[in-house]
Amino acid sequence: MAATHIRFDWAIKKQLRDKANYVVLEGFISELLGEVITIESILESESNRGTQDNKLNRVDILALNSAGELLLVEVQNSSENDYFQRMLFGVSTLITEYLDKGEPYSKVKKVYSINIVYFPLGQGEDYIYEGKLDFIGRHIQDRLEPSNLQKELFKIEQVYQIFPEYYILRVKQFNDVTRNSLDEWIYFLKNSEIREDFQARGLAQAKENLRIENLPNTEKAAYQKYLEDKRYEISMLEGAEAVGELRGREEGIKQGREQGIKQGIKQGIEQGIEQGIEQGIKQERRASLERILQLRFGTIPSEISGKIQGLDIQQLDNLMATALTASSLDEFSQHLPK
Repeated sequence: MAATHIRFDWAIKKQLRDKANYVVLEGFISELLGEVITIESILESESNRGTQDNKLNRVDILALNSAGELLLVEVQNSSENDYFQRMLFGVSTLITEYLDKGEPYSKVKKVYSINIVYFPLGQGEDYIYEGKLDFIGRHIQDRLEPSNLQKELFKIEQVYQIFPEYYILRVKQFNDVTRNSLDEWIYFLKNSEIREDFQARGLAQAKENLRIENLPNTEKAAYQKYLEDKRYEISMLEGAEAVGELRGREEGIKQGREQGIKQGIKQGIEQGIEQGIEQGIKQERRASLERILQLRFGTIPSEISGKIQGLDIQQLDNLMATALTASSLDEFSQHLPK
């Protein structure tokens, strides 16, 4: 069945910023955190106002709840090897951003970092992960707890309630079997579909407010273009990876055999094949990256091409998504290693 509702990554940048739709976002976050959350306002982070150097640090939604805590919600479609570090940077930036100079540390705001990722971040079989900070004794394994005075002053029971909490939803890992109300939200995040039997908080409003047919014609056209761009991006990445792997292995096997024959021993053949495969994959990754840049921006300056030739496989993979999302070659070049 074709999805009849707006993708969450589009809605979070458009519809969910309206006060009338806070109830949708409140429902999602309440189900995730296991407590009723009321959003006071949607905030504008300083990192959203910065230069193009800060572009990749832009947040999707930053909200303030009724307890004065910050709720950072991000959706990431393209694979990023350093996404864990990006999560840490985003939270650290918010903590310092919302502590005025001269204010005591007691005014540091609690931050919930909620990350909805559509790629296999890390290694693991689950689709929902949460991270909270506890201090555990090295010798007797007891938990460090706040003093009675700290509990009274800061209205907490455990130390982790002060520190940021991280939530990672690996949406593609979900098997579409809904066991509880949070799974109903995960199903919607993955499929852009809300079934009739779903009862999770906020989904009834999402079902009504996030219908594609409710969009004005101009927004509907923009949304359809967004979907096409996403499909093109995925196709380009998958195509480049598949072609690169195939050609890389073919070239690697050829080079490996030649090197192994010269060495005249089995170990040399195996080592040559391994090195050749890596070199072939690297060459194709470079070619794929340059093809994407040429399709989007035309002729590539020799300076940028020269830098690309010196990159390793991981650096090339990291730059593939940037090549698809950058608005200009100048912006892309800012992400090249110095």
